[in-house]
Amino acid sequence: MADEGKLSQVAEEPVVLVEKRGNIEIITLNRPKAGNSVNGDLAQALDTALNHAEEDDKVFAVVLTGAGNRVFCAGADVKYMAQYGAAGTKIPGHGFGGLTERYFSKPLICAVNGAAMGGGLEMALVCDLIVAAEHAKFGFPEVKLGIIAAGGGPIRIMRSLNRAMAMELLLTGEGISAERAKEIGLINRAVPAEALMDTAIGLAEKIAENAPLAIRGTKELACKSVDMEVEEAFELSNTIRDRVRASEDAKEGSLAFREKRAPVWKNR
Repeated sequence: MADEGKLSQVAEEPVVLVEKRGNIEIITLNRPKAGNSVNGDLAQALDTALNHAEEDDKVFAVVLTGAGNRVFCAGADVKYMAQYGAAGTKIPGHGFGGLTERYFSKPLICAVNGAAMGGGLEMALVCDLIVAAEHAKFGFPEVKLGIIAAGGGPIRIMRSLNRAMAMELLLTGEGISAERAKEIGLINRAVPAEALMDTAIGLAEKIAENAPLAIRGTKELACKSVDMEVEEAFELSNTIRDRVRASEDAKEGSLAFREKRAPVWKNR
């Protein structure tokens, strides 16, 4: 285990900000002067914030964004790694930034406020939905630097795009605009910068109107069944179906429908 003193950086303010709006939690990478790059402190803080959001029954969906309007996340903090190495930027079991190897059971929406290149794009690709400011840029420039995107980029991009577009991004190292990213299906929305957070939060709120256990079950089935044989996928589907049907919320949903009123979800 690396020396904690080496992995800690003195910061004037928290490197990750957390804000709650009803059942939505907003997590902000807060190192704008360093391009919101990942050092030891940010990795630990983001991992902790996501752990808490995962465990909090009152959080139905999470929005992840970056401070400022220039960069969502510039990947690993090069100065930090030069001094301490890359170990502190990764959390065991959860990967780069405490995010790239994590399965997060609740809906995760990325609000890309600026460039998301390399490690930044790898973090965005973990999210279920991506909304970007129109000036945002996406790409994997690692091959131009003689390295590979090792935080899951090639793995996830091949699951997000068709093979031709994914390989073009990976092998050319060239960046693309938010509009182009939307055209090829890499992101959900490209909006003016001033509308970014309202759009992302609006999507989160729309999701949070639905039964949280049903949403989590749907995400679990969608994510885990991708590479399964059809028979195995239906076995998983039946298991999740039975679990969700047995919940109080499933009964509440039917009752509210019959009574023609909005359901009151208890997340159990």
